[in-house]
Amino acid sequence: MLILAFDTATDRATSALVADGEVLGERVSRAATVLEDVDALLRQGSARADELDGVAVGVGPGSFTGVRIGIAVARGLALALDVPVAGVSTLDVLAAGAPGALPVIDAKRREVFVPGPRALPPAEVVLEPGRVCVGDGAVRYRDVLVAAGADVPPDDDERHLPRARFHAQLAHDFGAADLVQPIYVRAPDAEQAVAR
Repeated sequence: MLILAFDTATDRATSALVADGEVLGERVSRAATVLEDVDALLRQGSARADELDGVAVGVGPGSFTGVRIGIAVARGLALALDVPVAGVSTLDVLAAGAPGALPVIDAKRREVFVPGPRALPPAEVVLEPGRVCVGDGAVRYRDVLVAAGADVPPDDDERHLPRARFHAQLAHDFGAADLVQPIYVRAPDAEQAVAR
C-alpha cells in the first residue's frame, strides 16, 4: 500500500510517503505548507497522486486550527483522488515514536494534552520519577515536568515530533473521508468566548 501521511496538530507539521512500510520520504514544515510537502514527497518517491491507496492524518489533540487544516486537506485529497482516509491520534503517534515515553502536547491556555485524552495544567501531570516526556508540551513546560521528576530530551530531539511515518504505521481503519473526526478534548476558544 502507498500511504500519504501527515499531521498538522502541532506547531511543526510532519508528512511522509510510505510504501508497504518503507518510508520513501519525510518532511517537517508548517501546516500552511502541507500541500507543498505532499507534492514534494510524491516527486521524491517517484509516485503519482493517483497511485495512492490511502491518506493517514493526525486528528489531534493539538491546535484547533492545525487539526482543522490537516483534516480538511485529507478530506480534499481523498475526495479528489477517490482514496480512503484513516485518522490517527497525535498522542498515539508521539508514543509510537518514543516507546515508554509520555506524550505531552501544548494545549495553550497554560495546559497540556496527555493520554486519555485530557487537558490539564502541566503541574498536574502525574509522573513516575525518571519518566521520559516528549512532545511540544514537554519542551514548553520542561522546567515544570523536570521538577516533578520527568526526563525531557533536548528541544531538537526528533522524539518531540509526531512523525508521519508512524501515522502510516498506526492507520488501520481506512474509510470515507467524512467519517474522520477531530479530537479536540475541549471547546475551541471562539466557542468559549461566545458562551461568556
